[in-house]
Amino acid sequence: MDDEKQRLSIDAARLYYQSDYSQQQIAERLGVSRPTVSRLLQYAKDQGYVLIHIADPLEDVGELAKRLKERYDLDQVRVAYSPLNEYDEINKHIGRLGATFLHEIVKDGDIIGVTWGRTMHSLACQLRTKVVHGVEVVQIKGGVSHSRNNTYAADIVNLFAKAFHTVARYLPLPVIFDSAEVKQMVEADHHIRCIIEMGKQANIAVFTVGTVKDDALLFRLGYLRAKEKTQLQRTGVGDICSRFFDSKGKICNQQIDSRTVGIDLDELKKKENSILVAGGGHKVPAIQAALAGGYANILITDQFTAKALLE
Repeated sequence: MDDEKQRLSIDAARLYYQSDYSQQQIAERLGVSRPTVSRLLQYAKDQGYVLIHIADPLEDVGELAKRLKERYDLDQVRVAYSPLNEYDEINKHIGRLGATFLHEIVKDGDIIGVTWGRTMHSLACQLRTKVVHGVEVVQIKGGVSHSRNNTYAADIVNLFAKAFHTVARYLPLPVIFDSAEVKQMVEADHHIRCIIEMGKQANIAVFTVGTVKDDALLFRLGYLRAKEKTQLQRTGVGDICSRFFDSKGKICNQQIDSRTVGIDLDELKKKENSILVAGGGHKVPAIQAALAGGYANILITDQFTAKALLE
């Protein structure tokens, strides 16, 4: 039955997309009902037998990518097309493009450092498996929280590990401790020290940016006091790996930074592939600051955000 459905769906798709038959004409030709033809066409798309490419001359993402690369002195830029200028829709498309890019570049022996958050989760969920050997996947910032808000930290590193046939390396700690002294004591542990060192050795880092808006995930996780949040909103524009920076990409609160567990931002500048995946109008100031700080050499974004970054 499955073989017959597959054959019918492909026949229906060829007649509909290549021969311009109407659904009624296809129904008569194949000896089925018109609703059945509609279901067969949808099945063909769902199974990947039909791939639809829309060439829109008004949305030249290639040109946007070229201009962004030149403006921000980046090694590579990929711009995804999003049909809607809405965060959830943008997240889906930049996540897919990020997953495709990683599938292209990951090779034997790579060490991939990953962070967490909604954008990273979108990317991780769309990764395809690739046969590679000796790849390591490691968290480059802590991801444990008592909050009910989901960071997707464990899910993300597990999905990365599954895609590249390896074992996930966790950093099972809060991302911001109450005191620098406790953080330093925990980081002195041999196991934790090895995980942090692996993050430093990673030749690929994949991360996004957060904002300092009231609804920012990092604020909702309960790591920071109200006074600290107010101070960060006054002096900062965003964060990478939970390290907050100002409009020039400089750390804006050394005291909070000293309590933060994970890779130092300057380490990102040393990576062969330092990949920033981010989009959405509310993130534009943070993306600009991250690029000003030189923390990424590869940017993956959408056409709406790309245009805002060029203005």
